Amino acid sequence: MSTSGSVLPSAVAALYVDHHSWLRGWLHRRLGSAEHAADLAQDTFVRLLNSDRVPAQLDEPRAYLTTVARNLMSNHWRREKLEQAYLEALALAPQDVGLSPEARAMLLETLVELDRLLDGLPPIVRQAFLLSQLDGQTHAQIAEELGISVPTVKRYLVKALQRCYFADLSFVA
Repeated sequence: MSTSGSVLPSAVAALYVDHHSWLRGWLHRRLGSAEHAADLAQDTFVRLLNSDRVPAQLDEPRAYLTTVARNLMSNHWRREKLEQAYLEALALAPQDVGLSPEARAMLLETLVELDRLLDGLPPIVRQAFLLSQLDGQTHAQIAEELGISVPTVKRYLVKALQRCYFADLSFVA
């Protein structure tokens, strides 16, 4: 973690002491669960410790903490929604597929990572990519379903594949 221009661990500790219980209460009111609130409050401060983009001086620390916590809540809900869809699809699969718990966990993590990679793309680009990769539809089928041309489908697929490919390269570097 770079400390130039970012919050030092001691500053995060001070934020924690001053605002942790307030943040936990704020999250509890929104989530309705003390356990989830405690987890997300903790994750908020871990995110601050691991970030190199946190301002050294926070004029509005509670506003900043709620922004970080909201992003974490959004990620939490997206993951829950994705996990629920995965479990529903798994329940519909033939019983002879029989994935091990480890394989199921890896598959779910892959889906979460794919969701994260595609998150910044326009919805129609994500939909075209998923129709191609998950449903196995042809370019013509995707174009008909989405009401766009085949060349547009190809552009969308290239855009989504580039996002996945270049994101993968950033993990290697």
